[in-house]
Amino acid sequence: MADVARRAGVSTQTVSRCFTGTGYVSEPTRAKVEAAIAELGYVPNQAARGMRALRTNTVGVLSMGALNYGSAGVLTGIALAARREDVTVLVSQLDIDFETQVGWEREARRALDHFLAFPVDGVVLSTPVPGVEAILDGWDDATPIITVSEMPQSAEGSAGTHSYTAGLEATRHLVALGHREIIHVAGPASRNEARERERGYVDAITEAGLTPRVIRGAIDWSPASGGLAGSRDDLGEFTAVFAANDEIALGFMSAMESRGRRAPGDYSMVGVDDMPTAAYFSPPLTTMRLDFRELGRATFAMLREQILSGARQAHVTIEPELVARSSTSPPRR
Repeated sequence: MADVARRAGVSTQTVSRCFTGTGYVSEPTRAKVEAAIAELGYVPNQAARGMRALRTNTVGVLSMGALNYGSAGVLTGIALAARREDVTVLVSQLDIDFETQVGWEREARRALDHFLAFPVDGVVLSTPVPGVEAILDGWDDATPIITVSEMPQSAEGSAGTHSYTAGLEATRHLVALGHREIIHVAGPASRNEARERERGYVDAITEAGLTPRVIRGAIDWSPASGGLAGSRDDLGEFTAVFAANDEIALGFMSAMESRGRRAPGDYSMVGVDDMPTAAYFSPPLTTMRLDFRELGRATFAMLREQILSGARQAHVTIEPELVARSSTSPPRR
């Protein structure tokens, strides 16, 4: 940095202000510094800067569960927000089968210990199952942590979408269209999101004076789970379906089409997520949009603020939005 200052004819403090963005630097001076940097091929030493500032400008993200549309969206949102702040993101993805795998708690703790040893300025723990925060027992509060969860243990230091509202409003939409025989194709039972979406469905059905009917048995969030549900012989009569996510909806519609039934003529279908492909399903899918990238951006903003200020952050919720397409219509029989 001293070499850059000499080449540009300015002080090292001025060069430092150009990099950190703190303090005023005139545009002509900044141009001279940038020219000197280009001539010398200077690259800031992040480790040395971290030692001076007691920060590494690095955060860790532990994402638990299979990588799907939602978790990938959260990671993308975190990465985009971190890039704007010149922060490096270290990601540990634990593709865990929570139903069958034993000892995943040990793997998760090992990943967190790795982040602390690096070290990182803060950590994001993204989890789809209840109670995972127990692995944080004894966590050193000197390293801020934000949990991404539908059902966090604390109202502070956490963020999530509102799957309960997604289930509630999706079902209310079908009721408002005139449907009275509405089934719910649930997601994998161990996941927070699946439980909350089912709870929203049940509450909406109950408030309408109808009888809830939940089709369980999903092994994951994939179209295969929806296809298995749509192939069952015990579905009974229905005019509308609320599926736990868009992919399950896709699998269910495919199975129904092989049985000679097609939305929206024979039944209406609503999903959750609003995947980019949902608008190109046949028919285009009505769905509850969840902005996972915004959830990732908000999570990083919370973590960054806690790193800089030390103040615990209030819970942030990303609310769903109904996107109506042609897979829903009033019942036709």
